[in-house]
Amino acid sequence: MAGQLAGAPVSMLGCDQREVELAAALLELGADLRLVGFPPDERLKKALHLRDPKAAVQGTKAVLAPMSSTDAAGRVAAHMADSDLLIDLTEVIPLLPSGTPLLIGVARPIIRGLATQYSVRLVELAELDEIAILNAVPTAEGAIQVAMENTAITIHNSRCLVLGYGRCGSALAARLLALGARVTVCARSEKDLAAAFAAGCEPLPLATLARQYTFDLIFNTIPAMVLPRSYLRLLPGTAVIVDLASGPGGTDFNAAAQLRLKAIHALSLPGKVAPKTAASILVKTVPRLLENLLGEDDHGSER
Repeated sequence: MAGQLAGAPVSMLGCDQREVELAAALLELGADLRLVGFPPDERLKKALHLRDPKAAVQGTKAVLAPMSSTDAAGRVAAHMADSDLLIDLTEVIPLLPSGTPLLIGVARPIIRGLATQYSVRLVELAELDEIAILNAVPTAEGAIQVAMENTAITIHNSRCLVLGYGRCGSALAARLLALGARVTVCARSEKDLAAAFAAGCEPLPLATLARQYTFDLIFNTIPAMVLPRSYLRLLPGTAVIVDLASGPGGTDFNAAAQLRLKAIHALSLPGKVAPKTAASILVKTVPRLLENLLGEDDHGSER
């Protein structure tokens, strides 16, 4: 692996502790790192630390943005440097040569659009099974932690709704069941509903969600508006919503506030509740992924 990454110029724009650990691992493999928004760290002293993202991507072979992604306008909020530092990917992407890999947790629509426009090779790390399946564990544990911190009841015997039964939803439902919760899983897919039933959950088709609303805890993993005002107004006033979906989430948060419902948009939980574990996932997967991407680029240039 070191052969492919040794001397390769790689830019990392923004970070939390996960990316700090990843940067240290890439430096050990010989990568020529240009870092923006990183803290002072003895392990990173061989990297070039910059404040200007545009300068950092000049001549780069790949760009890594944080797993925590950007805001809706394409700006990276996660950095561990000066508070006034601005990292705007919408200004960076047009500078990248066609085919340059851009790795990010989840890309907002504006980032996807620019990547297509400028033929940048976009890789959404949170969508890769080798990362997403492992990340589901700290996400599920973190979601339960958030719920416990915001309720006056136990998870045991509580009425829980899990929206979505993908990698995260299934991991969450299993842990809620293990804690003695009464778990309902709401999903569109008949296959997912069957799997949830086989796992010991009560299945609820998404189209019939409005028929059930007496829940203590609601966990959403669906990145679409599945908890609108019309449904929120049916919930008991003590209900707590933990929304794990990326982007704007799947909850009408304005309506929740007006209805005085506690709704928490709990993003980037792996990096917050289990940074060491979350970092180890990236360290195991991203260097190999970069090696493959840079290898494909080299073979393409040879042709």
